[in-house]
Amino acid sequence: MARVAITLGDQAGVGPEVIAKLLSDPQNLENVEVVLLANEDELRSAEQQAGVSVPWSLDRKPGFVQLLPSSENAQHITLKEVSAAAGARVIHQLSRALSMARSQEINAILFGPLNKTSLKLAGMNHEDELRWFATELGFDGFTSELNILAELTTARVTSHIPMSEVAENVKHERVVAAIKLLNETLITAGKPSPRLGVCALNPHAGENGNFGREELDIIAPAVLAAKELGIDVEGPYPSDTIFATRRNLYDGIVTMYHDQGQIAMKLIGFDSGVTVQGGLPISIATPAHGTAFDIVGQGKASMGATQHAFDHTVRAALRNAKEFDGTPS
Repeated sequence: MARVAITLGDQAGVGPEVIAKLLSDPQNLENVEVVLLANEDELRSAEQQAGVSVPWSLDRKPGFVQLLPSSENAQHITLKEVSAAAGARVIHQLSRALSMARSQEINAILFGPLNKTSLKLAGMNHEDELRWFATELGFDGFTSELNILAELTTARVTSHIPMSEVAENVKHERVVAAIKLLNETLITAGKPSPRLGVCALNPHAGENGNFGREELDIIAPAVLAAKELGIDVEGPYPSDTIFATRRNLYDGIVTMYHDQGQIAMKLIGFDSGVTVQGGLPISIATPAHGTAFDIVGQGKASMGATQHAFDHTVRAALRNAKEFDGTPS
């Protein structure tokens, strides 16, 4: 049976309560083994915040979450606050999950929402957690956060960098790589012939070079190169219209920078979005929302995105388990 490792995310935020709600549902434990990387006191606190009870055991038992405590005790973490202690605990548990993935003890990873400032305070000096994952796994290929809704998936050419650096990082090879990654991801997810659209960078797609030449010199040639690889892709189209008038034509859209796609995706489905660390050799996913300090402990945190992230992770784990066993998909 496939195994999924789960971490609580930043324990100052809503991660523990949405993960506890997720794991309190017996249906979520029927077709996969769940390993929760947390200490008993951390799980008890999460259960209390969520008002639920999680069936758990220190051993592998059907219908139970296997709790894997850490020999390293956590420092005190204050709710609703950014802190090095919270970031350090996240890094510790994610490192354990990656170690399990490398040794093939698990088939996929799900983590609760993170706070990037806390991670920085704890020493994660990467652009984002995706680049940290890649470094830890020794992976040097192209990576991109993928944002997934039921009807649409997006990939990014650039991600967590300042807007002042976006244009210089929109390069031909990166646009092609993002298109290829999105196409391969959708095929793996069961869409044999994905239809893809590509966003422009500049207003009005550059208006024939009047507002910038990236569309003419970089993006359009990259789209053509991807077409020549047999990918069904179109663009570039202005980002203010592709999501409004054309998204039903596509299974996936490639965006040039973070908010270009994220604003649209969160307007379409804030409570259901899933973020996948695309391109890595192990499937790693998380709900697409943040730590939501403003509603911690109030019983308001929706677990819709966490449920969808879990469902995605289970599907990926089952595929990975079949590939590891040599079973045809």
